[in-house]
Amino acid sequence: MLSAQLATAAWSPNPKSPPLFLDLPTKNGEVQEGVIAKWAANAPLAFVDQYIGNLRQYRGTAIEVGDEDRLRMGAGRLRDILDTHGIASTFETYSGTHTSAVADRFQNHVIPFFDKNLCADTTCR
Repeated sequence: MLSAQLATAAWSPNPKSPPLFLDLPTKNGEVQEGVIAKWAANAPLAFVDQYIGNLRQYRGTAIEVGDEDRLRMGAGRLRDILDTHGIASTFETYSGTHTSAVADRFQNHVIPFFDKNLCADTTCR
């Protein structure tokens, strides 16, 4: 769970809070409402509607989620929203949790996807 919190903490950076330079949703056992609000505002389901125009400009959109991932339902809702707006995307469910086989997922799925879709007009494959 801590690794997921640290990844999500990109939404609450704090350059004055070493050694991690971020804020977590609890501090000294107390809930930090401001941090929770930042995390909620940055959740894809919270902001997707305001970025539909930008998403239409992408060369590709992909969502992948583990079949045991607690974010599985939200990932499915995100796919449905993209479909509703006519934004083509791929959706893959893999065996495992949010972090299962993460090295394999990046090497064999994420990086090849980026290689194909994140390029200048003259270098696309």
